[in-house]
Amino acid sequence: MSPIGDGPAPGGGFAPLLELVPHGPDTYVGASRSYPFEGLYGGHVVAQALRAAELTVKEGFTPHSLHAYFLRMGDASEPVRFEVERLRDGKSFLARQVVARQSSGAILNMSASFQTSSAPPVPAADVQLSKPPSVAGPEHGADLAWSPLFELRLVQGRFGHTGRWLTPDAGEGPRAAPGGTQGPSCSWAKVRERLPDDPFTHAAALAYVSDTGPAWVVGALHEDRCRPELPWRPVSLDHALWFHRPFRADEWLLFSASAYSIAASRGLASVQVFSREGALVASAAQEVLLRRPASA
Repeated sequence: MSPIGDGPAPGGGFAPLLELVPHGPDTYVGASRSYPFEGLYGGHVVAQALRAAELTVKEGFTPHSLHAYFLRMGDASEPVRFEVERLRDGKSFLARQVVARQSSGAILNMSASFQTSSAPPVPAADVQLSKPPSVAGPEHGADLAWSPLFELRLVQGRFGHTGRWLTPDAGEGPRAAPGGTQGPSCSWAKVRERLPDDPFTHAAALAYVSDTGPAWVVGALHEDRCRPELPWRPVSLDHALWFHRPFRADEWLLFSASAYSIAASRGLASVQVFSREGALVASAAQEVLLRRPASA
């Protein structure tokens, strides 16, 4: 289905979301999609922006990092226009800037860097100090998926705004424990459909999923998290993502997220992403704005 107009149906799978239509030199248009909340999901726009950048990258390069600033709330009823600027083409690294626009103006500004996938002239070091937390597997997690595109299972962390802390129990699944933030918030996630082997698609899929968790851990720090009469709304301000090692986004990945601070209505969270075998495949950081709705 063409990305112009209403876009693919919510259950149409992840691949159609990455279908972009050329609209001039280094310019592409992608479909929007309705979500169970106001506006356009930030991970949706980041995934499409990464795909737009990829379309200007020569063969033999894969993404190693991105940094995106969310400028305006996206409109799920409009397509999104992606304008790519080729900042640098080197022998080992390429740099791109992507501006996503709708009728309201720019909604996202993203920088992305790509590294050659060819073998280095000398063997590269591969050292991993971080270890995945000891938590239950995804089959024992609490199902928190809000999109038909991916599965999401919480195995440790605060459950919504209730303040209940879930701890892993490999025999019976997560159990509620009083008080405390005992370690990072941990959840398993994967894209539901089988994806092609193309590493760009898996990078875009991880970018899509990685925007859904940091706001929760930042919100868990808020003093009003257990007071439903004082609701707050998390808004992503900026999102950074680094790709370390090969992975598949259609296989279970463990997201270990921690929040550090809230000040000036902004909270910062970091995320480490591990494969089920324990490899650190990616890291992310996000700053979140906690804003109460005007009606609150």
